[in-house]
Amino acid sequence: MNLLLWDIYEIASSESLQGVMLRGRLRKFAIQEHVNLLTENDEDGEIVRFAIIAGFDPAIFITFIQSIVPNAIITRVRENVSNPVLSKLKVNEDDRYTIS
Repeated sequence: MNLLLWDIYEIASSESLQGVMLRGRLRKFAIQEHVNLLTENDEDGEIVRFAIIAGFDPAIFITFIQSIVPNAIITRVRENVSNPVLSKLKVNEDDRYTIS
C-alpha cells in the first residue's frame, strides 16, 4: 500500500489568527471543494498550518484564506511528507527517531 504524501503550508499574519475560526472554515471549504486537507495550529498557536495532497495546486486555499485574513502570508514549508504532524514540524524528520 502506498502512503499519501502531503505538502505543508504555514499561514502567518501580523493580525491575530485566533478568533477567526480559520481551521474550521478551511476544513469546511475543503469539504465543499472535495479536497483532502489537514489543518492544525502550531505548538504556540500563532501560526496555522494546513496540508494538502502533494502536487495539488494551493491557489484556491490561498485565495480563500486571504478573503478571511487579507494580509495573510502563506508559505509552503515541507513537501512530500507522509503522515505529517502539523503542530510541530521537527517531528516529521524521520531520522530523529528509532522504533526499537
